[in-house]
Amino acid sequence: MAFIPVYILILFFTIAIDYVAGIMIEKELDPGRRKRFLTISIVMNIAVLCVFKYYNFFIGDMNEVMQAMHLNVSPIPLLGIILPLGLSFHTFQAMSYTIEVYRGNQKAERHLGIYALYVMFYPQLVAGPIERPQNLIHQFREKHYFDSARVSSGLKLMLWGMFKKVIIADRISLLTTPVFDAPHNYPSITLCMATVFFSFQIFCDFSGYTDIAIGAARVMGFTLMRNFNWPYISTSVVEFWRRWHISLSTWFKDYLYFSLGGNRVSIPRWYFNVFIVFLISGLWHGANLTFVLWGAIHGLYFVFGKMISRFKERKGIAIPDENKTVLNRSFQIITTFLLVTFVWIFFKAKTVKDAFYIAGKIPFVFSDVWHCIRSHSVALFGIWNIRDIDPKYLLITIALIGMLVLLHSSRIRKAIVARFTSAPFVFRFLAYFICTAIIWYSFSFRQPETFIYFQF
Repeated sequence: MAFIPVYILILFFTIAIDYVAGIMIEKELDPGRRKRFLTISIVMNIAVLCVFKYYNFFIGDMNEVMQAMHLNVSPIPLLGIILPLGLSFHTFQAMSYTIEVYRGNQKAERHLGIYALYVMFYPQLVAGPIERPQNLIHQFREKHYFDSARVSSGLKLMLWGMFKKVIIADRISLLTTPVFDAPHNYPSITLCMATVFFSFQIFCDFSGYTDIAIGAARVMGFTLMRNFNWPYISTSVVEFWRRWHISLSTWFKDYLYFSLGGNRVSIPRWYFNVFIVFLISGLWHGANLTFVLWGAIHGLYFVFGKMISRFKERKGIAIPDENKTVLNRSFQIITTFLLVTFVWIFFKAKTVKDAFYIAGKIPFVFSDVWHCIRSHSVALFGIWNIRDIDPKYLLITIALIGMLVLLHSSRIRKAIVARFTSAPFVFRFLAYFICTAIIWYSFSFRQPETFIYFQF
């Protein structure tokens, strides 16, 4: 409404459709009519999403194709619209409600206000986590009493989320954005470093928002699902997707993957189901071929990983998790991180051409490093030249990333938390005060970056 007030009618429209559909699905005894109401609800939600998010994307590509084929037809006009904030998340949360009512896992909500609150709950409305009705709706009917421990826990989580977003993610963005905006202006070492930095930027940006959302809800007495579980310690891409954006990956698993047949089909069809889920997941993230390729490559990763696992099982060479050596596990974590980081190129790049250019320059990073070593050149650290970034700025950023990497270790993280919580109150108060002051100073020092997932 802050941008275009009339856009609130979009939410009113979908809320009314889904509210009525849920009641009718529950009341109807005829399976055909129940399925018809579910179909109407899903089609209307997807139609709204397609018009605002994908119409200009597909029509623009169609016009380019017609122009390339030299067809003597007038181009199809584009719509002068903007994407309503959080529409993708709102749509998926609304669809989960009618699907769960249809499956009998959730009773239809008769109170229009409570249903509207479910799909518009402000902490997680614009960027998740995407909540299921079984977890959230009943909480709106419960009486919540003040709990100082819960409020304190929520505020601490919000502070940690703000720290990750403002201090780490926004700091990294000053290094990555110029490189991805004009990749042809930088050598391969800079492109490689910017890609690695972006892996941590998007993690701190997105998980930072999630922490703020979960913390804000917790302060008010509501419990939201966990959306991130330290994904960069994953030993495979399969495990990575169990730890990254959990609410979205489980949504696709429960509502799309299983609907396609899951793994209860032939092996080729199983692989096809997995690939389609990732392809649609990429399209959900944005109306751009870069996101489609991002999803497709993850789908290929996933399928290839399953093929390797099946091959090991047939040959009897599968390694049980408990027998993995530290060296073997470390190698798998590093390999998985590099595979995921490579695909972030397609997520961050503005165009497919830029993405392939950056990806094509990555293999030359080793020759560039060797050249710099032989010539004793500091060009290895060419990323320092981005917008005249001071070397100290880069070193501080690397130190913050190093801290984040250490916290990915559960043993180190638990030890730090244990020591901190047992420290005197004055020490802990000063730590919170200093952290808050640093965040406040960062807001006054520069304009904060928009959360990356706000665009979805």
